[in-house]
Amino acid sequence: MAIYENIKLDKGLYSTGKGFTAELESVDPSENYKGTSLEGLDAFERQLKRFDIKISGTNSDVIDKFFKTSDAAALFPEYVARAVRKGKEEADILPLIVAAKTNINGLDYRTIASVPTDEEKELKAVAEGETIPSTNIRVQSNLVNLQKHGRLLVASYETIRFQRLDIFTVMLKQIGAYIAKSQLNQAVNTIVAGDGNENPAASLSVATGGTITYSDLVSFWNSFDPYELNTIVAAPDIAAKILEMNEMRDAAAGLNFHSTGKVVTPLGAKLIKSSAVTEGTLIGLDKTCALEMVQAGGIMTEYDKLIDRQLERAAITEISGFAKIFTDASKVLEV
Repeated sequence: MAIYENIKLDKGLYSTGKGFTAELESVDPSENYKGTSLEGLDAFERQLKRFDIKISGTNSDVIDKFFKTSDAAALFPEYVARAVRKGKEEADILPLIVAAKTNINGLDYRTIASVPTDEEKELKAVAEGETIPSTNIRVQSNLVNLQKHGRLLVASYETIRFQRLDIFTVMLKQIGAYIAKSQLNQAVNTIVAGDGNENPAASLSVATGGTITYSDLVSFWNSFDPYELNTIVAAPDIAAKILEMNEMRDAAAGLNFHSTGKVVTPLGAKLIKSSAVTEGTLIGLDKTCALEMVQAGGIMTEYDKLIDRQLERAAITEISGFAKIFTDASKVLEV
């Protein structure tokens, strides 16, 4: 009998801090299955196969199948977490604006920062015997503000036990989308107002209130030197005004938008439409060095409640925060 068929599953696999799948992988490594029919499955997916639980497709099983045995029930919180994580990833635009992601094990995190002067940004030639210019990197005064985002599962087990897992997955993925939206709001607020270390984004205004022109974008782009304006996050009304510019009627730009729905601005920056940005505003940033995302633990479930079928008040959450790396690498344009 294969190793994965003999593993004892219980709540303890969730409480080590490594994560459920990581714990399974430590006792049942995927590399042992190379060249077999189970190659390509991770340790959790092999456990689903062990108990013949199908979580997707028209022939997916009902939720109740997870609870036929106590071992199979231990898989349910991980299934929930994966479905939520997938929904979050599908709706998440943070990878388009975050330069670095830091995972921590606690709730306290103090980031580092460098605030170079205009002179320090220039790499001047150093004559023999002269002092080499320095770049000062320091720990920020204030901790990163971590916030918990999530939802409560509110449903009796008797109500959902015979529902198919594929439709339940859709519901869970929507929770993930809500978390992604909440985190984006938090990220935008950090860019604009700062992370608590007196580093709000510089705010510029267009020459004529209420309208935005190509010249305004060029001036905004020019203000980023020596950084690069490669990403614009705009409120829906401003995104629409940018799309209405004559420069956006260029054949190549228009073809790309009509065929993929992805927008390339006349300046080559990626344009992202988001209601997280205040109406009449757009945010420009150099995504390679503007923002750091801090996560504590990833998607977390109240695994004990889920295993015991206490779904009425089972929380699904993720703790995250954001910190600015180079303050001048992000700016706000008010229209």
